[in-house]
Amino acid sequence: MSDYPPLPERSRIVRGHLEAAGIESAIRVLPDSARTAVEAAAAIGCEVAAIANSLVFLADGAPVLVMTSGGHRANLTVVAAGIGAESVEMAPASVVREATGQAIGGVAPVGHPAPLRTYLDDALREFDVIWAAAGHPHTVMPLTFDTLQALTNGEVIAVI
Repeated sequence: MSDYPPLPERSRIVRGHLEAAGIESAIRVLPDSARTAVEAAAAIGCEVAAIANSLVFLADGAPVLVMTSGGHRANLTVVAAGIGAESVEMAPASVVREATGQAIGGVAPVGHPAPLRTYLDDALREFDVIWAAAGHPHTVMPLTFDTLQALTNGEVIAVI
């Protein structure tokens, strides 16, 4: 029997995707919410910039996932240029839930009902370990940039 709390259902789905991809990453259940990069960094004990925020945008009306460094805010004009979209806007919570099956603040890079086109902030390359949400606002997982890119088939772009 494990000393760790059981994983929420959405985090178990994420773990299944990691295992299917042959990726070992220990999903950590945090006692408090990690809905924001600042909360996550404080709970983990890392730099805010090492948090990989999962942002769902509507790019020309279609949902896309952009993993950004918690150290800055994405510039929508720069993101649009980087992904070749005419327009990019934040997706409403209902679209985030529908596209990912996960709540804002807990959106993982994988574990969605269908794969999302994914883009990775080039600033995340600066860290040996980055931390991403693991399907629930109380769960996070450590990954390397290369692992995140392989897991998501993400295209690297500038977001600022």
